[in-house]
Amino acid sequence: MNISDLYSLFKLHPKITTDSRNCPFGSIFFALKGASFDGNKFASQAIAKGCAFAIIDNPEYLLDSRTILFDDALRALQDLANMHRKAMRTTVIAITGTNGKTTTKELIAAVLSTTYRTLYTQGNLNNHIGAPLTLLQLTREHEFAVIEMGASHPGDIRDLANIVAPDYGIITNIGQAHLEGFGSLEGVLRAKAELYDYIRRSKGKVFINQNDRALRSICTHLQKITYGYAHKEAPLVGGVLVSSEPYLSFKWKHRVKEFSEYRNQKFYLANTHLVGDYNMMNALAAIAVGMYFDVPPATINDAIETYQPSNNRSQLLRTKHNVLVIDAYNANPSSMRVAINNFNVSCGHPKALILGDMLELGDQSPTLHYEILQLVATGQFERVMLVGEKFGAAAGQVGSSAVGTGHKCFATVEELNEYISLHPIQSYNILIKGSHGMQLEKVIERL
Repeated sequence: MNISDLYSLFKLHPKITTDSRNCPFGSIFFALKGASFDGNKFASQAIAKGCAFAIIDNPEYLLDSRTILFDDALRALQDLANMHRKAMRTTVIAITGTNGKTTTKELIAAVLSTTYRTLYTQGNLNNHIGAPLTLLQLTREHEFAVIEMGASHPGDIRDLANIVAPDYGIITNIGQAHLEGFGSLEGVLRAKAELYDYIRRSKGKVFINQNDRALRSICTHLQKITYGYAHKEAPLVGGVLVSSEPYLSFKWKHRVKEFSEYRNQKFYLANTHLVGDYNMMNALAAIAVGMYFDVPPATINDAIETYQPSNNRSQLLRTKHNVLVIDAYNANPSSMRVAINNFNVSCGHPKALILGDMLELGDQSPTLHYEILQLVATGQFERVMLVGEKFGAAAGQVGSSAVGTGHKCFATVEELNEYISLHPIQSYNILIKGSHGMQLEKVIERL
């Protein structure tokens, strides 16, 4: 069977699963492999539970005509998704970047969904499996698809772009993340630029923050739709920060057309539920997308204002005892710096930091954790609690006096929770920031 034949089969059975524990009746099961599992072993189980067919890549698990052999089940899934994406003719917007890509994706989806039937990446399904699974949910009713693309190694974005085939691209920013895979900040820049490379070849367009020098340096020979700060040389959509204490509030206006004068265009005031002034560019990206695709400005503004962050990203939570700024889904040096700086100037005292290790930074990890603690030393924080061996080692190098008299180190979040049980924290503004693998969300209920 080839991909065209498989696509014909998919049109008759348009539900896909990769989990033998979740097998909708009549669906197609793809036997994917991972470091500790082989989906081929579960093909018969998936069929027994209701799947119409199972796509496998190991002939040992052939049963009958319901098991279909391909050289590579994952590649078959990806090729099928690409064929379906092209058949649907939906306008596809791809988003990547070091920080803010999930929030930007959510905001863009919120804006477009007010006017168009929009499919978008759910949660963090932004990899070589998640992106195809999202595309395979497209129907002819969908007018837009907003696809998030993550990467941890060179070539990841290139491969995803070839699968997703976006018409428009957005790189939110370039920062120090996944250095273990990319090697350096320059490596991150080259890897993210793979999206621009695809858009350039396909003659698509990019939405770009014109104030970002790194992005401007790699967007040559591209059709650009710009956003950024509102000033004389302002972009299509320009914003002005109003406040971030604690929620982000900003004004924005738009040009009649790109690089024309603002004339008498009114400012719209957006009072959001997002924490952190760094989210203004994410919001402006969504506004630029909405304006470009003719969503009414007032409708755009309402979508931005009513969006509620979730999943421990840029959230503010008032508990019985404290005010929490929760940004614990992920962390890298770039996002850690802006979160600490924003928290330092935007929330009242007393302030406490709960910081977890930043993962996947490779050989540069000790230096980068040390630099974060140097930054902490310049702020006004009454208590600092560090979770993980990397921050613990860096704290020993810096010295506790450099990060404040309330400085404490914990190997795990469980140790931190035990400490808080014995020494309750009350009446504090608390920033919680760390890599997802540190599981800092477990401390929330103790605060």
